[in-house]
Amino acid sequence: MSEQADKGGSPVIDSAKLVLAAAMLVAGIGGYYWFADVPTAVRLLMVLAGVALGAAFLFWSTQGQVLWQFVQGSRVELRKMVWPTRQETLQTTLVVFVFVLLLGVFFWLIDMLLAWATRHLTGQGG
Repeated sequence: MSEQADKGGSPVIDSAKLVLAAAMLVAGIGGYYWFADVPTAVRLLMVLAGVALGAAFLFWSTQGQVLWQFVQGSRVELRKMVWPTRQETLQTTLVVFVFVLLLGVFFWLIDMLLAWATRHLTGQGG
């Protein structure tokens, strides 16, 4: 059996849900431009309603449920992450600034050397 059949969903119905989700989103955005004479606040509510209805149809589909499970799993993994302390962050930032400064000076010196060599080889150095 396919994974789709295991979850009890029909591919045709699931595709229809995704098409409806996209249609709701497009309708909300299209309504914003179609009703140009309506106040902006009402037009923004149309867009928000289109996004909300589109999200509802999306999460009603099998792909939406898989996406939601992925988001929940990502949140669990994010909680496991160990963030650096303030001191570690400041030290790392200082090291990056020092290396950027050193490399900037190095490349400036290389540029000056190559410019000097080019001027003398071409006879334009005075």
